[in-house]
Amino acid sequence: MLDLLKRPVYTFQEFILLSIRSIRGVFRKPAYWGDTAIQMDLIGVGSLPVVGLTGFFSGAVMALQMSRALQTYGATSQVGKIVAITMVREMGPVLTALMVAGRNSSGMASELGSMKVTEQIDAMRALGTDPVLKLVKPRLLATAMVLPLLTVIADFLGLVGGWIVACVMLQLTPGAQYWETAWRAIEYNDIAQGLIKPFCFAVVLALVGCYYGMQTTGGTQGVGRSTTQAVVVASVWVVVLTFIIGRIFTKL
Repeated sequence: MLDLLKRPVYTFQEFILLSIRSIRGVFRKPAYWGDTAIQMDLIGVGSLPVVGLTGFFSGAVMALQMSRALQTYGATSQVGKIVAITMVREMGPVLTALMVAGRNSSGMASELGSMKVTEQIDAMRALGTDPVLKLVKPRLLATAMVLPLLTVIADFLGLVGGWIVACVMLQLTPGAQYWETAWRAIEYNDIAQGLIKPFCFAVVLALVGCYYGMQTTGGTQGVGRSTTQAVVVASVWVVVLTFIIGRIFTKL
């Protein structure tokens, strides 16, 4: 029984140590702003198409599926409110984080894993460069900066998708009423929740991807294994953190 627990406990311990070193390294020099800007471009701009499509069709599907129930109860004027609250609180942050996990956490794991198996990280240490500051810190900062922005874009495109379905295709409600109810439905608590969640997701996604990349062993097969583990673990953490943060905000 103890042998079965050794590996998970060791993995969790190493992840916590890497997280502490990375977060502490954010406030240390050198800053590596050039590397951070490159990562912001790769993560932010590179993820825009998939995040935009996901957000747009999430709002469209939500309006489409709610149309029958709203028509039954004569509450079609509330479609904008439902789409806005659902996208801002839950769907926008979670789906954006899952898309970024699939695209970027895996990319971080594969990139750093390739550097590990080819001994580039060991060479970096031999030259006196801290791999955590050089490799992990820029990815952590870049993800924390761009994921909330990507979430805002996904939320807006989700509202646009809901508007097209509800007002243009099904004509459930006038466009002006749709946007008015959507705007009035969003409270400061929803905005705070919708921005804190992606920030927390960003920290976890970056750290998980970098951790599995830097722990890679076993050549090219190890790189593939690390990439798969990074995506799975990051996705699970997104779902778990969604529940925890949602639970905290329901108590406020």
